[in-house]
Amino acid sequence: MKGDRVEIVVDAGDTTRTYEVVASRAGRRVETAVRRGVVEVSEVTRTGVVVRTARFMANRVLALVEQPVPREDGSEISGRTGHPLREDPET
Repeated sequence: MKGDRVEIVVDAGDTTRTYEVVASRAGRRVETAVRRGVVEVSEVTRTGVVVRTARFMANRVLALVEQPVPREDGSEISGRTGHPLREDPET
């Protein structure tokens, strides 16, 4: 979704650097993958076409923070519903 973003904090020797990959248009999302010692963060369209990719050596990545945009349509389920998962039989 537009607004999804991932922040990557990388060790650059004597300092750290922060990079961001943001879903820049409606219908795009940001995906992360770790393969063969490389962290890939990609912006992907609805059809699965990769628009851009950022690659980092996994041993240099200090933090990978995924920040999804809050959905306004109520499609996300809250952690507590107020109902028990099952009814306990009364003894």
